[in-house]
Amino acid sequence: MNKRVVIDPITRIEGHLRVEVEVDENNVIKKAWSSSTLWRGIEVILKGRTPMDVGLIVQRICGVCTYSHYRCGTEAVENALGVKIPLNAKYLRSLMQTSLYMHDHIVHFYHLHGLDWVDVVSALSADPALAAQEAGKYTANPIAAGEGDLRAAQERVKALVDTGKLGPFANAYWGNRTYRFTPEQNLIALSHYLEALEVQRVAAEMLAIFGGKSPHPQSLVVGGVTSVRDMLSPARLQEWKQKHAIVQDFIIRAYKADIVMAAAAFSNEPSVLGGVNVNNFMATNDFVLADGQYMFDQGVIMAGDLAGVTDIDPDSIKEDVTHAWYEADGPQHPYDGTTVPDYTGFVERETVYGKLPTVDGDGKYSWVKSPRYKDEPVEVGPLASLLVSYARGNQVVVSAVNGLLEATGLPIGALFTTLGRTAARMLQTVIVAEEGLKTFDAMLINMQSDESTYVTPEIDSTKEYVGHAMIEAPRGMLSHWLRIKGGKIENYQAIVPTTWNAGPVDVNGKVGPYEASLIGLELEDPSKPLEVIRIIHSFDPCMACAVHVMDYKGTSLGEFRIDPNGL
Repeated sequence: MNKRVVIDPITRIEGHLRVEVEVDENNVIKKAWSSSTLWRGIEVILKGRTPMDVGLIVQRICGVCTYSHYRCGTEAVENALGVKIPLNAKYLRSLMQTSLYMHDHIVHFYHLHGLDWVDVVSALSADPALAAQEAGKYTANPIAAGEGDLRAAQERVKALVDTGKLGPFANAYWGNRTYRFTPEQNLIALSHYLEALEVQRVAAEMLAIFGGKSPHPQSLVVGGVTSVRDMLSPARLQEWKQKHAIVQDFIIRAYKADIVMAAAAFSNEPSVLGGVNVNNFMATNDFVLADGQYMFDQGVIMAGDLAGVTDIDPDSIKEDVTHAWYEADGPQHPYDGTTVPDYTGFVERETVYGKLPTVDGDGKYSWVKSPRYKDEPVEVGPLASLLVSYARGNQVVVSAVNGLLEATGLPIGALFTTLGRTAARMLQTVIVAEEGLKTFDAMLINMQSDESTYVTPEIDSTKEYVGHAMIEAPRGMLSHWLRIKGGKIENYQAIVPTTWNAGPVDVNGKVGPYEASLIGLELEDPSKPLEVIRIIHSFDPCMACAVHVMDYKGTSLGEFRIDPNGL
């Protein structure tokens, strides 16, 4: 008889995610359901407001990649109004995106995903001297991995454990056999976990130099950017570059080295050699290197065919709500999308933990919609971005991917795994850090003849506008879509990376990447499903993005009188 396993909430993510799986007598997952259990509603809040405020409002969708929504919303308005921003503004936006990626991916691996790979309890029994020798196998100059560094990290965590208050290390599945690091390797990664707490602060400061603050930066406006004095200040430019060097050093000497170490240690672990069961991938252009040139390429790969990559057709994107807690007559293109809640609740049944409320897999069971591209589910994220650019022959990406495969001895098929998804995020971080310096240098050259950063947008209240923007957020392709009528927003929809990946089954019975990634996975112990958490964390879930504050009582939150020409 099949057994139901409920994991609620999935921790170490942004927002509220519940995952349920059904396992057979051999503990193999036969069915999976991904459910976001919190609805917000910023798309609704935007209606009737001035388009000029979009960026500042939509960045509140998320508490992590706030800048991505800020930029995407601003650029969607610019696209609708036909605004062409100055080249310097493009460069500055790209440098802020570079800062965000360097921050976000480090935090993801070490503080959100790392404990799925690192057994902290095992690290406490490691020999720091042997661990220091081990660290030298993966990089010529390890960081925070000398014998003294490792002993200090070990003693710091042991003191925490001895108090009985484990903080971020509590309630984990320590000792699970799918952990494959040796005690010494666990200690190396644990030391980097602690070091990353300091490094991520420096990365956040990078974004604040041009963004004004982090999170929720303030320097983007429809028409360009306002951080002119920072761009023109040699001291501020040098400060950004100095902080960049600190973070990049950690990326190369710790992050990259740890992924190479993980590739060796987990190369025979079945639970990480699957996890990519939707072989459709989509990514868009992003990171301006020069005017009209991008670091990463756009395209769609269907059925894993790297030779058949095609351009994105925006008209082929629709959202299905058959199994989501919304009302709609059928799949909707985002320009015409609606956000009408239709909550139907849970069903009580037996689980491995006893009787619990569970999702109704035959009905509606998530606040996440189900985006589809030409009626097919698609994975987005760092893996998709690298695969599309690799298929396009992007030489920087091809060199980085082939270099990692050569260093680890893994075949290209290893990319289509949970391990590959995690490695792709690291590789993307390495590329962004290195190539972002080209953007910095290009801006310095352009500034010698052009200091412009802003053009004044114009909006005619008698006209109707439609527009959208597609960018690569740290978790994958992000798009914002809007209609403007009478100088105000008539409709707004955001299709975010986690919506693509976490959406429930659609009207045609096709499951999305989260759910598909779990099918066929064998659990060592269904009551301690580390394998499920490791796979889901490899996507870096952001449920706040996926379901976008609402007053559930229906109370009016405010009224606004807008002059569309009051720019």
